[in-house]
Amino acid sequence: MEANKKQGKHFVLVHGAGHGGWCWYKLKPLLEDAGHKVTALDLAASGIDLRKLEQLRTLHDYTVPLLELMESLPQEEKVILVGHSLGGMNLGLAMEKYPQKIYAAVFLAAFMPDSIHISSYVLDKYNERTPAENWLDTQFLPYGTPEEPLTSMTFGPKFLAYKLYQLSPPEDLALGLSLVRTSSLFLEDLSKAKYFTDEGYGSVKRVSIVCTEDKGISKEFQQWQIDNIGVTEAKEIKGADHMAMLCMPKKLCDTLLEIADKYN
Repeated sequence: MEANKKQGKHFVLVHGAGHGGWCWYKLKPLLEDAGHKVTALDLAASGIDLRKLEQLRTLHDYTVPLLELMESLPQEEKVILVGHSLGGMNLGLAMEKYPQKIYAAVFLAAFMPDSIHISSYVLDKYNERTPAENWLDTQFLPYGTPEEPLTSMTFGPKFLAYKLYQLSPPEDLALGLSLVRTSSLFLEDLSKAKYFTDEGYGSVKRVSIVCTEDKGISKEFQQWQIDNIGVTEAKEIKGADHMAMLCMPKKLCDTLLEIADKYN
């Protein structure tokens, strides 16, 4: 067991929009029991982070806690990044800036940016392919200033229940309903920026984990990303909804352990 501990990897878990480090509460102890170090952080204005959304203007502002963590790692330490949902965009910024500190980046039911188009490309494609009614009771409201308008996003109870948590235990949906915070897709920022390059972001190994029953980011859209943006490897969790860490934590853990063994 001691030898196993020494070989353990460091997993950095990055939550999706509206969520926080709390959503990994089932997965974190499973990975730790397998001998790995796990950091489940809160992005800015998420979880118990004290910032307010109104203080955030850009994807970079939102990603600061992850970038600070990457900066603080000892020179020789490498991590496995796991980004869920919108968290894939945060992974992109960390991959761009710290490619040498990452064994692999795992996109779990996540948006995966590319290094060719403007940074909003993958979200624009998702919006093109997703009928407005799919958002159910999610609210998009203006914030920012008239000169610099921004848009907030608050998931409604129906959206959480029917699109994200539909196969997760009811107590996890109750947890989500009580803890989810207002977030943003930061489209105004991303549509003006080109954050990702082949030399940075594109040089990191990318693994996609598709959840077959995902109604938030459909299996078809995730397959489009794999086909058009490209990955080192694609994996699948059969029967999982968008919140695989809640509805199938053991299966997700096993999948991540396979990835940890493979990418050294």
